Amino acid sequence: MKNILFVCKYNRFRSKVAETVFNKLNKNSKIKARSAGVIKGRPLAPETIRAAREVGVIIKNPTQGLSTKLLLWQDTTIIVADDVPTQIFKENKLYGKKTIVWKVPDIHHNDVPKIQRVIKVIEKKVGELVKDMGCVQSP
Repeated sequence: MKNILFVCKYNRFRSKVAETVFNKLNKNSKIKARSAGVIKGRPLAPETIRAAREVGVIIKNPTQGLSTKLLLWQDTTIIVADDVPTQIFKENKLYGKKTIVWKVPDIHHNDVPKIQRVIKVIEKKVGELVKDMGCVQSP
């Protein structure tokens, strides 16, 4: 079993998008994904939810912050954001866990074109991850 934890600053957008896209593309029931923020954020702005929905990304679930339970659960942490310090996860390697850094920039909640561009960046990165992990069905 592999457990992937997508992390951003507030779990309001970037990590939520990554979790949503991964769970949509993942066809391997032994690999699970969740998301969290270094800080639990406010609910996502309606404009951002709408902009994501327009490109087929349906963001659900309330925001959540990092917890000991999530840190123990994960095998791989993917820091989606460019504003999360990697030092938080420096102990991962000691426990046989992996940390990946994507450095996706944050958005302003009312800049719809930028929201959608960032979603496309995340979709591409998640698509590559899913393929590399063998989470897609063979034809």
